[in-house]
This record gives sequence, structure tokens and C-alpha cells, in this order.
Amino acid sequence: MMESDQIRELLSLSLEHLVLVASSIVMACLIAIPGAILLSRKPGPRRAAIAVANILQTIPSLALFGFLIPIPFIGGIGKRTAVVSLVVYALLPLLRNTLAGILGVDPAIRESAIAMGMTPGQVLRQVEIPLAAPTIMAGLRIATVTTIGTAVIAAAIGGGGLGVLIFRGISFNDSSQILSGAVPAAIMALLADEGLGWVERRFSRIQ
Repeated sequence: MMESDQIRELLSLSLEHLVLVASSIVMACLIAIPGAILLSRKPGPRRAAIAVANILQTIPSLALFGFLIPIPFIGGIGKRTAVVSLVVYALLPLLRNTLAGILGVDPAIRESAIAMGMTPGQVLRQVEIPLAAPTIMAGLRIATVTTIGTAVIAAAIGGGGLGVLIFRGISFNDSSQILSGAVPAAIMALLADEGLGWVERRFSRIQ
């Protein structure tokens, strides 16, 4: 049975993990969704941006953390580098799904909206984004679940979170420590997947 100090540490690290994931996902959304909207109008840069995002996604997470450490302003040991790395990993599914959702809108619907006198901004806000919402939510779901798992590795560079328990357990060959970090992370990922999946299904039914 866990002692009170262990429970407090577990709750503190779980909250730290949640904040790390949430801040990374919010930043990734602020970059990827507006970026995808702009790229949906520009085929040339769109292909280049997707190619860059694909390349970044292939870099192993621990290696990416290492690459970022010596970079001024965004690097170093600690949460800042961890957040930057997690944002990079969350960009691809958000960017790809937002583009797929917007580009997947039936051109006839778009043309009908323009014929009704809507401006490009109104078409985007009132037609394209609402129709693309389920696909965007699917990208958010993938990015969030993936980030929860990847954030575990952030402990290797002082990013905190549940990875602290896992790395400590590995160092001391203590399976209970490993499980105390891995199980809450898995539960967090399952809850996020189910919660965002419910929101995604709601958007789909509204359609």
C-alpha cells in the first residue's frame, strides 16, 4: 500500500504531467490550425510544410530533446525544452487533419456560400471550419494521446511529469515505481481518447 508521501508525489507528478501536455497541445493548436488554414489556400507551401512536419515526426523523441538542448532561448534542461519538443510532435496530426478537413469541403457548398454573398472570411468561419470540425477533432485526439505518452520521456531532460517515477524505477530496478508512473499515464491517455472521441462524435452528429 502506498504511503501518504508517495500518494502526494504521485498526484503532484500527475498534475505536472497534465499541465505539460495541456500547454503543449494548446501551443500546437495555436500554430497548426491557423497555419493549416493559410496553407489550404497555397498548394506549393502546403506540400513543403507537410514534408517538414513529416520529417520532424520521424526523429526519435529522446533524440529531438537532445538536439534542442544546446539551442539558445528554446533549449536547455527543463520544461521549456520539453514543451517545445512536444509541440513539434503534436503539429503533424493537427496540421494534416485540419488541412484534410478544410480541403475536403465540397466545392459546391463553398460556391453556394459565395453565391449567397458571403465573404471569404464568412465562408471560412460559417462553412469550412464547422464542416471540418470532426476531422480537426480527430487530429486533436491523436495529438493529445500521443503527447501524453511522449511526455513521459520529458523527465530525462528535467521536464518532470510521470516519467520521473518511470526513470527512477528503471534506475533502481523497481517495477512498482515504473508501474506507478506508467499506469496513471495510460489511464490519462485512455480518458483523453474517450473524452475527445465523444466530442468528435458529437461534432459528427451535428453534421
